[in-house]
Amino acid sequence: MARMVKKADLPMKTCATCGKPFAWRLKWAKNWSDVKYCSERCRRSKLKPPHPKL
Repeated sequence: MARMVKKADLPMKTCATCGKPFAWRLKWAKNWSDVKYCSERCRRSKLKPPHPKL
């Protein structure tokens, strides 16, 4: 049987949008290095570059 890992022992990152810390999740196991946002909401509302003036 697998040993349980405490949430405090998991790797942490800071969300690029809201700045809150978030912990590793199993669904991010394959691409943890690419994860930048804590939630789908933050990913959708990420900072967008300004539009060029016409």
